[in-house]
Amino acid sequence: MHTDARRSRTAGGCDAPAPCGNHHRVGLLEISVAAGESGPVLTLSGEADLTTVAGLSEALTAQLASGARHLTVDLSGLRFADSSVIRALVLAGRTLKDRGGGLKLAQPQPVVARALSLLGVDQAIEIRDGTSAGADPER
Repeated sequence: MHTDARRSRTAGGCDAPAPCGNHHRVGLLEISVAAGESGPVLTLSGEADLTTVAGLSEALTAQLASGARHLTVDLSGLRFADSSVIRALVLAGRTLKDRGGGLKLAQPQPVVARALSLLGVDQAIEIRDGTSAGADPER
């Protein structure tokens, strides 16, 4: 079933990456957007990789195009992210930083947190772990 959803890109009733309101699905990745205290909150659930990065990039670009200076990406439901996905997040973070704002990555699951750490993303982008005051105790 998961393989078919990835191939058809129509799981959940949407022809991804076309949005269904503020929520859409791209293969095994679900993306939703909500208003947050300091700016939009993009919530990612499922698995994100090379087959879904275009949909994620489109969602990030839409937030950047709307003029957002601060963006939070909730990773609590994301079970897997490959380097292409992490690259898209880093590029969005750079754009926001250039605008005087920033990107926050919230509550990554352990496997995603480990990938972010191994790639040094935690040195450039704020990562907030839901179980502590911050993901990086050295800051």
